Amino acid sequence: MNFRTIIEPFKIKSVEPISVTTEDQRTHFLEEAFYNPFKLKSEHVLIDLLTDSGTSAMSSKQWSAMLDGDEAYAGSKSWLRMESEIKDLTGFEHILPTHQGRAGERILYGYLGGKGKVFISNTHFDTTRANIEFSGAEAIDIPIEESQHPLLYHPFKGDMDFLKLEQLIKERGAENIGAVILTVTNNSGGGQPVSMHNAERVSEICKQHNVLFILDCCRIAENAYYIQHREAGFENVSYREIAQKMFALSDGCVMSAKKDGLVNMGGFLALKDQALSDACTNLLIITEGFVTYGGLSGRDMEAMAVGLREVFDPDYLRYRIRSTEYLGEKLFKMGVPLIWPIGGHAVYIDAKSLYSHIPVDQYPGQALVCELYLKGGIRSVEIGSVMFGKYDDNGKLIPAPNKLVRLAIPRRVYTQSHIEYVIEVFEKILEKRIQQED
Repeated sequence: MNFRTIIEPFKIKSVEPISVTTEDQRTHFLEEAFYNPFKLKSEHVLIDLLTDSGTSAMSSKQWSAMLDGDEAYAGSKSWLRMESEIKDLTGFEHILPTHQGRAGERILYGYLGGKGKVFISNTHFDTTRANIEFSGAEAIDIPIEESQHPLLYHPFKGDMDFLKLEQLIKERGAENIGAVILTVTNNSGGGQPVSMHNAERVSEICKQHNVLFILDCCRIAENAYYIQHREAGFENVSYREIAQKMFALSDGCVMSAKKDGLVNMGGFLALKDQALSDACTNLLIITEGFVTYGGLSGRDMEAMAVGLREVFDPDYLRYRIRSTEYLGEKLFKMGVPLIWPIGGHAVYIDAKSLYSHIPVDQYPGQALVCELYLKGGIRSVEIGSVMFGKYDDNGKLIPAPNKLVRLAIPRRVYTQSHIEYVIEVFEKILEKRIQQED
């Protein structure tokens, strides 16, 4: 039976007070932060939608497991439990623990990269791109054409353009491709899911050309939800089995467990190839820690082992996706331009359309970020020219293709009333826009 009200499939055992500030106070705080939301103190933020990474609320089972953390430097019980859970989920034999996802990216792409190398993705996330470009390699995005049209409905806007992929491999030479990276869901592309069909085609092309195929799997459970509900043939396949099938198509994966691992810190690199694993292990030891903890405490590993199991719970995933959709649908009906359909972990506002009067070189996305904080104490993040823009030799801005503002929803943190409040803040912003136009 379907009900109109979305209820959280959990009870609250502990609460953290949040402070309510005035608009005058927030004006002062924002000026002190130089209009940079990352410089705001969290105590001055009412609703924090800056990121869903590491901001989850852990469950009672995770907290209980942490008490059993084995802090041995080598071969701890906690490591063996986490390793077993990751092997069961991914099917990969070689597991390298890291303190978070970007550490795994740095190790893998630093080793595979270098001048003359090319990495191809549906859309590289900012830390992924940074690690690749820092090595001297080139990062190329090839999302499908549908992803460039915010209001166009497509069930899998996160897909990679596999025709362009084949063309790029032939043009650049397979020997020069460091890896093909499929990000699921596609974060920088609006949190949009990737279909199993697309993953299969990418896998086939990579195998044909002997190119390494890597999954950025930090939101694999959310992606699995969309496959079950939108892709024919998966209606009766469990979310975990869908994820396992996608892992089986690739040669390895990098995960920031701070997303679908439901933990505040942690990640891993998992690989199929022994030689590649050995090379990455040497780098892991130098920078992260020994191979059985990789920068993580036993407590962290216990929490991750539980989180990787809990995240595939059907009740949790239904609530997670539906509550995010609820926010996006309400804003859409109000006339707020955004990326449609709504992604799994965030709502992406099309700031360029909302603030069409602001030139792109004056950063409409950042303007909306500041307005959300001033009007309601909501912290968000610009995903546009501030994050991805570049400058030519004359110092002129080369704007990013999209000017978005991301409202990332932390997992199991905010209730329905918090979401209703966010909607009200947007109502006030729209009222102000109408008054300015009049």
